[in-house]
Amino acid sequence: MPRYLIRRLGQAVLVVAGVIALTFVIMRLVPGDPAVAYAGPKAGPAELAQARARFGLDDPVWTQLWNYVRDLFSGDWGTSLHTRQPVAHDLATAFPASLELVGAALIVAVLAGVPLGILAARYHTKFPDLSVRLSSMLAVSVPVFWLALAVQTLFASTLGWFPVAGEYDTRLDVTSPLHVYTNITAVDALLTGNWPILTSTLAHLVLPALVVAAYPAGLIAQMTRAALIEETGRDHTRMERALGFGETALLTRFALRPAAAPVLSLIALVFAYAIVNGFLVEAVFNWPGLGRYAADSIRSLDTPAIAGVTLLVALLYVVANLVVDLLQSLIDPRVRTR
Repeated sequence: MPRYLIRRLGQAVLVVAGVIALTFVIMRLVPGDPAVAYAGPKAGPAELAQARARFGLDDPVWTQLWNYVRDLFSGDWGTSLHTRQPVAHDLATAFPASLELVGAALIVAVLAGVPLGILAARYHTKFPDLSVRLSSMLAVSVPVFWLALAVQTLFASTLGWFPVAGEYDTRLDVTSPLHVYTNITAVDALLTGNWPILTSTLAHLVLPALVVAAYPAGLIAQMTRAALIEETGRDHTRMERALGFGETALLTRFALRPAAAPVLSLIALVFAYAIVNGFLVEAVFNWPGLGRYAADSIRSLDTPAIAGVTLLVALLYVVANLVVDLLQSLIDPRVRTR
């Protein structure tokens, strides 16, 4: 186990180093002059020279890369050109809302996808299996932007069952002000017993969370089904079947644990994908997360902010994969020999 952990940590460090180099290159390839974006289009030569000196744009490329890496590890991710705030501060403010949305969506995806995959494997080639396969294919295939608009139009605008947009009713800021601890509104409201904002946040969270959960739920259902069908064809399940265990017991008691390893890997993949995929959903539902921040950064050619969002998403992907690999090694020791 220690050897496997060291190997995986080494691989993660190499990936992070590659991502840092990639974000540095992206910052240099994005069209436009960061000095002009920071100082303004009407800035004079002296102001532009001051801005270039502030961001080190006149230094050699290797010096800029070294300064960039040094600043990253010291917690300085640069200064946003459109908010004039540290990028790390902006990300710390915007990311909790995205984490709230994606976290709720993944909970829904796992609670729906795993049971549906078990159901499909239990009734392999029969009607429940065909229904699950068809519904999961639809969930994976439907464009998330179109699904968000359709859900918002039907359940919010037409039926009025849920709020149209936003994270919660902002009028509650006057009647029930929220004390912020984690910047995750639902968690802060729960910790402080702010039930009006908690109720409003959960109501606003339902539709965007369901939309973000559609794609992961379809993939998890398909992967769970495939992994369980593969496990039920192995020798140990044939022996357990011969001992008199029913199909449901075979799936839930004997096949589910070894089949969990590929499902966990998939969850790590869809977590990072859901963060990025959620940007479109955040735009439709006016959710105050990374999506809005990234869109504003792209519109204003804010290269430090764009690089910060890219680096954050990549780091989340690396950390999620590392955690899942460790969980897999605990569930299935054979993983450590790969």
